[in-house]
Amino acid sequence: MPPSTRRRLRRVARRLARAYGVPPAPRHLPPVDELVLTILSQNTSDTNRDRAYADLRRAYPRWEQVAGATPGGIAKAIRRGGLAPTKAPRIRAALRSLRRSGVALDHPRALADKEDAELWDLLVGLPGVGPKTAACVLLFSLDRPHFPVDTHVHRVAVRLGLVAERAGAVAAQAALQEAVPPEDVYRLHMGLIRHGREVCVARRPFCSECVLADLCPRVGVRESR
Repeated sequence: MPPSTRRRLRRVARRLARAYGVPPAPRHLPPVDELVLTILSQNTSDTNRDRAYADLRRAYPRWEQVAGATPGGIAKAIRRGGLAPTKAPRIRAALRSLRRSGVALDHPRALADKEDAELWDLLVGLPGVGPKTAACVLLFSLDRPHFPVDTHVHRVAVRLGLVAERAGAVAAQAALQEAVPPEDVYRLHMGLIRHGREVCVARRPFCSECVLADLCPRVGVRESR
């Protein structure tokens, strides 16, 4: 990432911090819990994700029980989260893969003793788990400076020119991971998500209300039309 983009990134971080203040503290769930919660978050709202997670824990209080359950049983438990037929086998396969790797699924510190590189490789090697999910586990559960890129972060980063126009989410995450100082990772990630949800929305973004408007190449294009 060129120095000019790094400077713009620092300005973005400062602006968002002033606009949105200190984000709520991370959840700090045990790593396996965070992994399942993140899988449940795919293509749904936070509210539906949390409902599905609570329903799953009521139906199966232990992760070993989830690993041993049928996909249909898991899907029934998480149906309020949406896409249950897809997420249920994904959750089951990830837990079973962890168990085969010697992870004690129900130990609250499972995975926490692993170094970043080892844990990253283990997580992205799980079926159905990509870089965003792995980064969420590292950041939200263990306070390790990994930068998840969801749809909101990706959209804002592309519009601001922080990553290449055609960069996919995986490439954008790699670029931002390299560029963002570790101490700014959590705050900037949360700020970009909030900005993407409230201002820089997918359709008809509220550019006149944007604290980053003068840093955004697209605003100038719109105004010149």
